[in-house]
Amino acid sequence: MEGNGSNVLLGVTGSVAAIKAVELVSCLMQSNFNVKVVATTSACRFFEKSQVGVPVYTDADEYACWKNRGDPVFHVQLRDWADIFLIAPLSANTLAKIAGGFCDNLLTCIARAWHFDETTNHQRKVGIFAPAMNTSMWENPLTSSQVGILCNTLNWIMIDPICKTLMCGDVGQGAMEEPHKIAEFIQNLRH
Repeated sequence: MEGNGSNVLLGVTGSVAAIKAVELVSCLMQSNFNVKVVATTSACRFFEKSQVGVPVYTDADEYACWKNRGDPVFHVQLRDWADIFLIAPLSANTLAKIAGGFCDNLLTCIARAWHFDETTNHQRKVGIFAPAMNTSMWENPLTSSQVGILCNTLNWIMIDPICKTLMCGDVGQGAMEEPHKIAEFIQNLRH
């Protein structure tokens, strides 16, 4: 059952921060957002889909409804449903894929098909990402270049990673922002 809030499609990638997916969904729903989740294969290692409380879609769902020409294309249906595409956490791997234009899974197909700019046929939709990776990965020069493509070319909005003790024990920037702060950030976009 959907509420009367905006539709948030939460993309979850294979960063260890995916363990916060359930909490992030809860925070978004408490902010009156309608939520669906798209998770990469790697992301599903970090949480149980049954605990999320909303639909969780994976690569297998991309072709479940498609049999013949003219049938619905699932990544397009999800794109059309969503007002906001939030990718949190966004791993270094998926960041590189999106920046490079790759679309080899359900999540990256949605990102590639996202309406990042207004055209005569489509209204611009909001794309937001919250990176999560080791400090060394975050500080790699390729990362800043790829973030630049998402922000400057594709008009996505970044929620900066935070400094803290990472899962590997290192202390530094690269951790995903806390779920309640991500939900607050998105809530503030509506005002």
